[in-house]
Amino acid sequence: MKKLLALGFEGSANKIGVGVVALDGTILSNPRHTYITPPGHGFLPRETAHHHLQHVIPLVQSALEAAQVTPDEIDCLCYTKGPGMGAPLQVSAVVVRVLSLLWKKPIVAVNHCVAHIEMGRVVTGAHDPVVLYVSGGNTQVIAYSEGKYRIFGETIDIAVGNCLDRFARVLQLSNDPAPGYNIEQVTPWCSVLYFLVD
Repeated sequence: MKKLLALGFEGSANKIGVGVVALDGTILSNPRHTYITPPGHGFLPRETAHHHLQHVIPLVQSALEAAQVTPDEIDCLCYTKGPGMGAPLQVSAVVVRVLSLLWKKPIVAVNHCVAHIEMGRVVTGAHDPVVLYVSGGNTQVIAYSEGKYRIFGETIDIAVGNCLDRFARVLQLSNDPAPGYNIEQVTPWCSVLYFLVD
């Protein structure tokens, strides 16, 4: 029986990624490119979107080649609908719509938070997790209830991920590969925080 395959696009912040994944969670390819600003600087939506636009088509080609599949073998196209930065999110959304028309493939919009949770479920085998979700602008307690993921609590001021991003800028640290990782390298006491945020 043929494995169902999706070509997925993630571009909600400073990384743009395109991957091929099977329905059972097997990742066949996952190339990505990070928009890196000078140490001590954040990334702005317009410049980040321009970066994604430059790299998305080569990433599509790389993802298909690495997975050794053709567009005919792809069953659907997925993209991060949100949450995230508006301009970078639009790049993936537009590319997916164009490819959908060219390749005659259905589109599946994906919630960024739910995707992280589902990846964790695949990796850990957890059946009904209660999750402390910390990613960029989101710090939330999420669990599955009555047929959908629900937010049971969240920060109303600054999210932990953004806090670490700002702290890294103050320390003049790079965002490559990630601000939290770089904070941990220079301040070992932050190891626990990085574990929670990553």
